[in-house]
Amino acid sequence: MRSALTAPLTAIAAIIALAACGTTEAPVTEQSPAAGTTASASAGPITVTDARGKEVKLDRPATRVVSLEWAETEMLAGLGVMPVGAADVKGYATWDTAVKLDSSVKDVGMRQEPSIDSISALSPDLVVMESDDEELAAQLEKFVPVIVAKGSDATDNLKRMRDDLDMIAKAVGKTEAATKLMSDFDAALADGKAKIAAAGGAGKPFVMADGWKQGSTISVRLFGKGSLVSEVATQLGLKNAWTGKVDDQWGLGTTDVEGLNVLKDPEIRFFYNASDGDDVFADGLKDNAIWKSLPFVEKQQVTKLQDGIWTFGGPLSCRQFADALVKAYTG
Repeated sequence: MRSALTAPLTAIAAIIALAACGTTEAPVTEQSPAAGTTASASAGPITVTDARGKEVKLDRPATRVVSLEWAETEMLAGLGVMPVGAADVKGYATWDTAVKLDSSVKDVGMRQEPSIDSISALSPDLVVMESDDEELAAQLEKFVPVIVAKGSDATDNLKRMRDDLDMIAKAVGKTEAATKLMSDFDAALADGKAKIAAAGGAGKPFVMADGWKQGSTISVRLFGKGSLVSEVATQLGLKNAWTGKVDDQWGLGTTDVEGLNVLKDPEIRFFYNASDGDDVFADGLKDNAIWKSLPFVEKQQVTKLQDGIWTFGGPLSCRQFADALVKAYTG
């Protein structure tokens, strides 16, 4: 991946700057639309306005799509349009298990530096990207239409996710599938909220984080207000306990272990992900006196998410995250 801990790329600059200062019990992948199906090639021309405000015209809904970011790869597969190519397929399999990709999906390079030649060789009729890399978009647009998704907006990330999904769905002729995905997601949130409330969890504080180790220093990345997963948790009736500074696009902030001392509420539940096996919380901090003194650690209210829940994904990843929270508060 970009690594997941330094991705998305747009968040890296913000992180560096900050450092300087219930749903159903069935797996989400079983609830998604049938993967491998394609859009109807018989439909007429369509026009899609992407996150750049650019109108992209297609002769018909795209069927041979290349995706350059995991969230959009997940959305495409979740809509029932398996991409012919995707960036960092191996990383996707590690960090995003919401929808499994077919073995036929070709890897077109890393998300931050895809191979133009590999993309061209697949003869796609559409490329979906999330980056604001204008040079890359311009290179691709020499031979294929490109639509750019916004990827994140900390002012309203759930609406942004819906908008990205709707845009992609229109481009591939799957608007009805998109409506069902979001309808199912909304119903799952409502059900999860009711379950958490019934278990006495309404309004309870939570923290969501990931972390990494560089040398002897462990950095913690917090998903603050406005981050996608924070908005999901808020819709479940929970309250984000992290009120530190976060960036405007992703809602992310960084701190060190000492910085977690502000989290004193004994009711806080601490969630984190470490899908690549590098678990700095269970391993790197197990002997750290400050970490062990934190209320949520002392009370054993620390939950590692199951591997493969992508915290920057689409509705299916978000539903996986919601399911994990509901289980933690009601199990």
